Amino acid sequence: MNKTELIEKIAAGSELSKADAKKALDATVAAIKDALVAGDKISLVGFGTFSVNERPAREGINPATKEKIQIAAKKVAKFKAGAELNDALN
Repeated sequence: MNKTELIEKIAAGSELSKADAKKALDATVAAIKDALVAGDKISLVGFGTFSVNERPAREGINPATKEKIQIAAKKVAKFKAGAELNDALN
């Protein structure tokens, strides 16, 4: 499912226009992004939890030259599915 299809599903399920559904989805995604950038954790009961993980710096190998390289530390977004979502999938 792509963004357009998701907007159509939101519009059909909430009786909103597609334009309003797009605004709602964009606002939701922006709010989640802003919270993660601020280092917050977002818990949606029954759906899952979004959080930020920090990956430490590490040494890697360039596969083309077999030369050792240093990989910088970085932050990554993480999603852990909730129990209800896991149950729905199985």
